[in-house]
Amino acid sequence: MLVKSAATHIQHMQKALQQMNLRLDNVVSDITGQTGMRIIKAILSGERDARKLGMMRDYRCHATAEEIAQSLIGNYRQEHLFSLKQAVELFEYYQEKIAECEAEMEKYLECLPHVTEEEPPELPFKEKRNLMSFNVQDHAYKLLGVDLFRIRGLNSETVLRIVSEVGVDLNAFPSEKHFASWLCLSPNQRVSGGKVLSSKTNPSSNRAAAAFRQAAVSVERSQSELGAFYRRKRSQKGPASAATATAHKIARLYYSLVKNGTEYQEQGARAYEERERERIVANLKKRARSFGLELVAKGA
Repeated sequence: MLVKSAATHIQHMQKALQQMNLRLDNVVSDITGQTGMRIIKAILSGERDARKLGMMRDYRCHATAEEIAQSLIGNYRQEHLFSLKQAVELFEYYQEKIAECEAEMEKYLECLPHVTEEEPPELPFKEKRNLMSFNVQDHAYKLLGVDLFRIRGLNSETVLRIVSEVGVDLNAFPSEKHFASWLCLSPNQRVSGGKVLSSKTNPSSNRAAAAFRQAAVSVERSQSELGAFYRRKRSQKGPASAATATAHKIARLYYSLVKNGTEYQEQGARAYEERERERIVANLKKRARSFGLELVAKGA
């Protein structure tokens, strides 16, 4: 609720800037980042020199000072400056409340019984996965005994949402199939006379299922096994079915890790594609044999 309210005021900030013809969103990916907020607060303080505003960029910003300055030549009208000022103040107010909420969440997580007191091993890849002000990876590892952050797509937000919905004890689900079915991520096949009429999943408002779907969509461009799986399914059935199939796969991985206490070993997109190629070739050879033929590789 707090994040949604803060996002509303970001939109108000963008609208006020656009009404003054200040297209800061064209040169920075996030106007609430280091560069964006530094420039916005300078504008509210009375700075109007576009060149000086451009020089306030953070060193990590991809846009140059000249590019930023060209996007900050506008009409500084008082009514829009007032709207911008109020939007910034409300955004910062919600950021304070979000920080208080996250501090309370961390305090609650520390009170829960831990499986282990060890620190999670370092991840084999560098990727921003912690979106909270505290280290969710450490708390999740101590609660479950496995590092869920090794699964591409899962981040601090999705892990907390899933754990809060399903808990740390999965004994209520006899198998990963039962778990995926409870999430309404398994195909609901309707068969009549041996013909499959439909295999769509049942509609669900389960928040854990929504978190798994969010994780699935985030791996679209990932050079990982899950990313390669998502792209293959998308080419076959479209993005919606790909998100459901990948969410189903991530849910089964989650169940296996938490229930059995095993570590997930990422194989990578190339290894997945090679296995998929071998599977297709094996099926083609089997089908050729059924017709009394033999499949021979080119150049063999």
